[in-house]
Amino acid sequence: MALADGHLPVLPLGADKRPLGNCRDCADLACGGRPNMKTPGPCVCPWPCHGWAAATTSPHVLTSRQWGLAWRRARAIGYHPGGANVTVVDLDNPDAIDWARATLPPTTTVPTTRGEHWIYSGAMRSANKVRPGVDIKSAMSYARWLGPGTGPIAVLPSAVLALVEREESTPARGAVDSSTPTRWDRSVATGCRHTPAFVQTGLERGLDNIKAHPEQGAGTAAYGAARFLAARHTACPGPCGLGAIAEELIAAATAMGVPAPYARRCVTNGMNAALGAAV
Repeated sequence: MALADGHLPVLPLGADKRPLGNCRDCADLACGGRPNMKTPGPCVCPWPCHGWAAATTSPHVLTSRQWGLAWRRARAIGYHPGGANVTVVDLDNPDAIDWARATLPPTTTVPTTRGEHWIYSGAMRSANKVRPGVDIKSAMSYARWLGPGTGPIAVLPSAVLALVEREESTPARGAVDSSTPTRWDRSVATGCRHTPAFVQTGLERGLDNIKAHPEQGAGTAAYGAARFLAARHTACPGPCGLGAIAEELIAAATAMGVPAPYARRCVTNGMNAALGAAV
C-alpha cells in the first residue's frame, strides 16, 4: 500500500519471481485481455491476472478479497515500471555492471540477487538481451521490488534508448523523401537571441551527425542533436522556431531508415530533456 501511495503500480509475484497464474476465465486469453495490453481487450477480472497489465495503485483493488487471497500466496512484490514512468536497466552479472558504470550516467541503483537494477526517470519500450546480461524493463513489463535503492534518479539517457533502437529501426528501402515543408529561418524565430548563422551552423552539424549513421544509431544521434540544440535556447525570450528545427532533425533521421514515429519520439524526448533540465 505504501508503494501504491507513491504512484507505483504493484502486483503479487510467486516463489518463482513471476506473476501468479491467470484464473480459469482468463486462461489462454479466453477473456480477450485487459484494455491496457498491447492488443486491448475487455477483461475486468477482479483477480491479478495478466501479469504487469494487472498492476495497480488502486486501494480498492489491492485490498479486495481476490487480491487478498493472492497476496497470501505471494512471495514477492512486483511493479510495472512503465506505469510509474521509469525504466529499469536490469544488469544480471558483474560484466554487465562494469559496462553500465563505464557507459551510463549514475542513477538510482538497487542490488539484486545476481547484479543490480539501474532505474531511470522516463518510460520506453522493454526488451530482453539488448546486450550480454542486460534487459530493459519499462512499458509492458514488470520488475521485482527490492527496495528504494541508493542515489538520486537520473533522466533516461540516449544510451539506454539506443539499446533497443536496432530492433525498432530498419534500413531504408529505396529512396526516402527527407524533405520537410518547414525550414528554420528568422521568420519563425522572432524571439531568438542568436544570429541565423549561429543557429544554422548548429543545425547543420546536428544533421551531419545524423547522416553519419546510415546503418544504425541515427535515432540516438537525432535525440542528442535535439537535446544539444534546444539547450542553446533556454535563455531566449522566444519563440525560437524549435518546431522547425525538430522537423528537420526528424526528416534526417527518417532518411537514414528510422521509422517516423520513433524518429519523432527521439527528437521530442531530446528537446524535452533539454528544456526540462533548464526549468
